[in-house]
Amino acid sequence: MSATLLNGIARTTEPRVALRRFLALDAVVTGANGLAYVAFAGPVGKLIGVGEGLLFELGLLLVAYAAGVGWLASRRTPAAGAVKAVVETNYLWAVASLVALVGWFSPTAAGMVWIPAQALTVAGFALAQQLALRSTTQ
Repeated sequence: MSATLLNGIARTTEPRVALRRFLALDAVVTGANGLAYVAFAGPVGKLIGVGEGLLFELGLLLVAYAAGVGWLASRRTPAAGAVKAVVETNYLWAVASLVALVGWFSPTAAGMVWIPAQALTVAGFALAQQLALRSTTQ
């Protein structure tokens, strides 16, 4: 992914604005996912084959994480170290999701689709944020 492509996706030529937009999108998507897990832990858990209690706790974690990422996105110049922590956490979440899929969870057919899809989405956020951060420091 080139800086030009990232800027096109973010609809700006300013790398710092692109970074903030990718962080904000991450916060919105992660927050919505977390709220859905908290509010509908039972039905969603049954749908994807993940325990209700675990899904509820993951939802709370995601809501808190989204708030932190959203706060970082609201900064005029997000701190590079904090952005790197978000990128690394997102990559870790994506890998952990896939490991849990094959080694821990007993997902339903819907879970076999949902878990990798959300892992790829999170990895996509990480990549976009990583490249946007790199563009801001060049």
